[in-house]
Amino acid sequence: MPIRISSLHRQIEKSGAKLHRALVSRIHSHGADDASSDQERALMEERRNLKEAQATRRAQALQPKATKIVREVKGPKEPLAPKVHKEKAPKTAKAVKPHISRAEKAAKKAEALEAAKSAAKKSATT
Repeated sequence: MPIRISSLHRQIEKSGAKLHRALVSRIHSHGADDASSDQERALMEERRNLKEAQATRRAQALQPKATKIVREVKGPKEPLAPKVHKEKAPKTAKAVKPHISRAEKAAKKAEALEAAKSAAKKSATT
């Protein structure tokens, strides 16, 4: 079964504690001269495997990582052909519109008002 955690330190620590308990248990019950049990050998093998896995991970961490793909630098653009401008005819002056001054406009308006007043005052006989 694959190991799914990134750090193996805690697993090595736990397996070492299990191995130590198994060794102390054997020494207390059988003595220090007795051969190691199957359980102890299995714990030693597990701990050795974890340490090897940790060493391979550390070696792999020292390897250079894959970098992002860098785009190729493009060469300079080709210069565009110079634009050909059409010859334009020179602009002609616009025709001058007839212009009425402000004073003339005011006088014309006053005359219209006077004409309206006199037109409204018709005699009662007509």
